[in-house]
Amino acid sequence: MEEINHVAVLDFGSQYTQLIVRRVRELGYFAKLYRPEDVAEIGKPGAIILSGGPKSTSEADAPDIDFATLDAYGVPVLGVCYGMQLLNIKFGGEVKASDKREYGQAIMKPVACEGLYEGVSAESQVWMSHSDTVSNLPDGCSVIAVNQHDTPVSLQWGERYFGIQYHPEVTHSHEGTRILGNFLMMAGDLQPFRIEEFRREIIDGIRDRVGDKQVVCGVSGGVDSTVLAVLLHEAGVNMRAIFVDNGLLRKDEAAEVVNNFHRMGVPIEKVDASERFLTALAGETAPEKKRVIIGNLFLDVFWDAVGDAEILAQGTLYPDVIESASNENSKASKIKTHHNRVDRVLELQAQGKVLEPLAELFKDEVRELGASLGIAKDILNRHPFPGPGLAVRCPGDITKEKLDIIREVDAIFISRLKDHGWYDKVWQAYGALVPVKTVGVKGDERSYEWACSLRAVVSEDAMTADWVELPYSILRESSNMILNSVAGINRVLFDVSSKPPASIEWE
Repeated sequence: MEEINHVAVLDFGSQYTQLIVRRVRELGYFAKLYRPEDVAEIGKPGAIILSGGPKSTSEADAPDIDFATLDAYGVPVLGVCYGMQLLNIKFGGEVKASDKREYGQAIMKPVACEGLYEGVSAESQVWMSHSDTVSNLPDGCSVIAVNQHDTPVSLQWGERYFGIQYHPEVTHSHEGTRILGNFLMMAGDLQPFRIEEFRREIIDGIRDRVGDKQVVCGVSGGVDSTVLAVLLHEAGVNMRAIFVDNGLLRKDEAAEVVNNFHRMGVPIEKVDASERFLTALAGETAPEKKRVIIGNLFLDVFWDAVGDAEILAQGTLYPDVIESASNENSKASKIKTHHNRVDRVLELQAQGKVLEPLAELFKDEVRELGASLGIAKDILNRHPFPGPGLAVRCPGDITKEKLDIIREVDAIFISRLKDHGWYDKVWQAYGALVPVKTVGVKGDERSYEWACSLRAVVSEDAMTADWVELPYSILRESSNMILNSVAGINRVLFDVSSKPPASIEWE
C-alpha cells in the first residue's frame, strides 16, 4: 500500500514488535515496520511508534535514532519501553539501570484520564519487560501513569510525544489495544487498512507485473499457497499451480487438495513423487537430515515440473520478510533464512522474476483476504501443516507402514474434534507415532505394538504454544476408536507439553 498517512513502527529489536503492527492493523489502520536507521525513508507517516528492545540505552552499541529527522515529521510519536527511555534521553532526561529486571504483569494507574488514557480503568493490568528505568525527567515532561508502587510508567513530552514502560501490544496488557487506539486517534486522518481495497491493489499489481507472461506457483493446500493461487486466478493471468504429493501427507489429503481447487475453479497440476521421497528417506533417522532430504527433493521435483519459469510466485508473508532480513545492521530479529532462498530462486530474484503478492500481510490477514475472494471457511480454517509433512511426526526411520498408522490415528483424532465442535477452537492438532513398542492385550493375546501421541495446542504465531485442555470425553472416544481400529497401536498418550520447552511438532 502507498506509504502516506500510515503508522510507521521503528523496530529496536523487541520480540513483540510484529505484534504492534498487527494491533494497529486490527484497529483499522495501515502499519509498516522500519529500522531506526531508516527513519528518513518512511515516506509521509501519520504517526510513529518506537518499539521496545533488548538493549540498554547505556550500552555502547545501543540502537539510536536521528531525533531531528523524527521530529521534523511533525506527527504524534509513541515510545514503548526502550522507545520511551530513548525519548526521555532525547528530551534531556536520564535513564539508569534498575536493581532488578521487571518482567511480567503489573498494575498501571493513569494520572491523567484524557488523551492516551481516555476511557481506561483506574487500575489496569499491563505487561512489563525491562531492566532500565527513567530517572531524571526533563523540564516539560509530565507523568501520566504510574504503577502500583507509584513509579512512573508513562510519560508525555509536549503535545506530540508519549512514552509507556509496558507492552500494550500483548494480550496480557488488558487495555493495551484501547491505549494504542487512543494514541492513533491523536494522529487525525490515518490511512485505513481495508482488506477489500488491499485486494484490489494486489490484483492490479499482479496484472501490471505479470502482463502476458506465464507465472508458476507451488501449492500445498495450505492457506497461504491457496490464497496466492486464487489471487493469480482472479487476476486473470496465465498461471500454473503445481502440487507435489511427497507421500508425507495426511489421510486422503492429496485428493482433498485437488478437489478443493476444483471447487474454487482453479486449475491444478498434481505431481505424484511419493515413491521418490520414501526411497530417499529410507533408513535415515536424524531429524535435520530428513528435513534436508525432503526440502532438496521437493525443489528438484518442483523445478522439473516447472521447466523454464518466466515468473515465480511465492506465498511469502510479512513475518517471513522481517525474519529474512539480510542486512547485518538490522535490529529486527534475524531468526531464519526463508526456506525458499536457494540458488534458483535467488537467480530469479536477481532477474526480477519473483512475485510475492502477500508480502505485506500477516497470517490472519491472509485468511481475511481469502474470505474476500470467496474461499470456503473449511479451506481457510485448516490447521497449519508442516512443510516436511508427517516426517516430523514420525521420529526415527520413516516407512510406509508407520506413515499409514499415523494417518489413521490423525484422521480419527481430527474427526472427533470436528464432530464435537472443537476443531476451530484449536490452533493445531494431530496424531504422532511414539517410536516405542509396549506390551498390551488385544483379545486374549498379548500384543507388542507402537504407542501414539495426540497433541492439540493454541498459539498466535507458533513462536509459543500451550496445550489445550480437551474434554475427557473427546480423549476417551479418540483413544477407544484408535485402539479398536488402528492396527499396530496398543497405547494412546496425550501430549501436555507447552512451547517452550517442547516444540509444537515432534521433530
